[in-house]
Amino acid sequence: MNSFTARSLACLSGFCLLSSVSSFAAQTSAQIEALLSRMTLDEKIGQMTQADLLALKSKSDVQKYFLGSVLSGGGSDPADNSAATWRKTCDELQSWALKTRLQIPLLYGVDAVHGHNNIEGAVVFPHNVGLGATRNPKLIQKAAEITAREIAATGIHWAFAPCVAVSRDIRWGRSYESFGQCPELAGELGAAAVKGFQSRLPGGFHVLACAKHFAGDGGTENGVDQGNTVCDEATLRKIHLAPYLPAIREGSGSIMVSYNSWNGQKMHANRHLLTEVLKQEFCFQGFLISDWAAIDQLPGDYKSQIEASINAGLDMVMIPNGPDKPNNYVEFITFMKQLVAEGKIPQARVDDAVRRILRAKFQTRLFEHPYASPKLMADLGSPAHRKVARECVRQSAVLLKNERFALPLSTRTGTVTVVGKSADDLGVQCGGWTIDWQGKTGRVTPGGTTIWEGLKRTLAPSVNLTYSPDASSLNGAGTVVVVIGEQPYAEMKGDRKDLSVAAEDAALVAKAKASGAKVVTIVLSGRPLILGSMLDQSDALLAAWLPGTEGQGVVDVLTGAYKPTGKLPRVWPRSNAQLGQVDVSDPQFPCCFGLTY
Repeated sequence: MNSFTARSLACLSGFCLLSSVSSFAAQTSAQIEALLSRMTLDEKIGQMTQADLLALKSKSDVQKYFLGSVLSGGGSDPADNSAATWRKTCDELQSWALKTRLQIPLLYGVDAVHGHNNIEGAVVFPHNVGLGATRNPKLIQKAAEITAREIAATGIHWAFAPCVAVSRDIRWGRSYESFGQCPELAGELGAAAVKGFQSRLPGGFHVLACAKHFAGDGGTENGVDQGNTVCDEATLRKIHLAPYLPAIREGSGSIMVSYNSWNGQKMHANRHLLTEVLKQEFCFQGFLISDWAAIDQLPGDYKSQIEASINAGLDMVMIPNGPDKPNNYVEFITFMKQLVAEGKIPQARVDDAVRRILRAKFQTRLFEHPYASPKLMADLGSPAHRKVARECVRQSAVLLKNERFALPLSTRTGTVTVVGKSADDLGVQCGGWTIDWQGKTGRVTPGGTTIWEGLKRTLAPSVNLTYSPDASSLNGAGTVVVVIGEQPYAEMKGDRKDLSVAAEDAALVAKAKASGAKVVTIVLSGRPLILGSMLDQSDALLAAWLPGTEGQGVVDVLTGAYKPTGKLPRVWPRSNAQLGQVDVSDPQFPCCFGLTY
């Protein structure tokens, strides 16, 4: 046994002991076993099946196939994407689950990765890279609790969050889903998010957290999404497994398995890590959910893919395909029954999976509160929720440079011109996983404040404030605020080999510099960008990450209403040649760097 394993067992032994004697376990273990003993094989396999909303041939299939879960994947939304329609859809699906013989409620899941980000009007928080810069576990816990309140209001009891990936290469398009490059930071903030998601909500409601993606998703070669993480087991444990320990201690009810491979073996078929390490050594009591159609990437046909993944330790399979396409939820159920009958998947393995799923449903009090919470609906997108998100934005902004007293801006005097189309683009502020899977530009959701709108609200009429998106009219400004940003993206499409600031954005900064004004540059991005000459041309530079809907928090920092406290959650490289390196000898800015006023 290596030293890391010994430490893992030591820190978790208390957790396992407490779990075995807790009042929750004592009250529910007998109920779980009694329910399990009454279930047919069809009912058990149904609990292991998760179908996508748009894949369902009919909502009645929830009853027909005893489905244990339904999800809305990226872009898989109800018709008009309103809160009322989400609630109606989730409650209707739940009603079909409660028509089954044993009335086991449905667990509805959604990628609420920075707020209830799929639904119009909900509060959108900064992505994790920004939250990592706050280094404030209590604030992250509060943000997760508010997210839980908003998804519970619409009948959803399961958030596919937090992501506790340790992003080691910012060429990876999911880098913004990571709290940073250090396992300690990811572990601390991930555990805080789990605590927030799974806190008791008004009316006795609970939401299930899902730590993801197990494991090594942030360590793939060259930052390729769903790629291969190459390292020995000691390194994997030290960097990529470590953040799961605090999440498990905090009681995360589920963990999502990653697409990536480890030394050439797909994680969804890795029994050593899923069962021997995660479930046995780490004492994980929750259940394992696959990623979107992830078992389809295993070798062989669909039946053999099911056999390999379930025997490796997978408990529930996420299936986006409907009956009109291959590898659908009906085929999954059919093949599962055959594999059990053939003895290729032991009945004990099925029982273990279902027991874990039922435990999570009892943990969330789903049997007591299966429907949406009307008490919470009124608070969706409320000023109180937006206030917390605004605080997250304030604490996440990292001041990288400030010369010539460029910041803070005066709110009473001066001539200020704002340039850059990103200054008035809520979609750019929010980034990917906002309404659409890949995100989009423009006014993506009602509510919220862009940086330009925030400046208009904050600066007094005595300030000559103008907006020139293309910097064609700087009006003799004393200060030019340039807002640049990455266009929205998400997994796969976000992978980039060149992270240089876009040429059109660099040109805006150059124009501002040529005017002789003080230049304040705000960078909206999901990762550090290669700044080039732009850094020298800027008197002040603020990394605002992807702040979400509450751009007023950025304005608070610009005007000194909040003195910057954010610290870089990862190293900021100087050139593209340094990409993929964590220990950079001559970075633009080191990890943990951040100025204040």
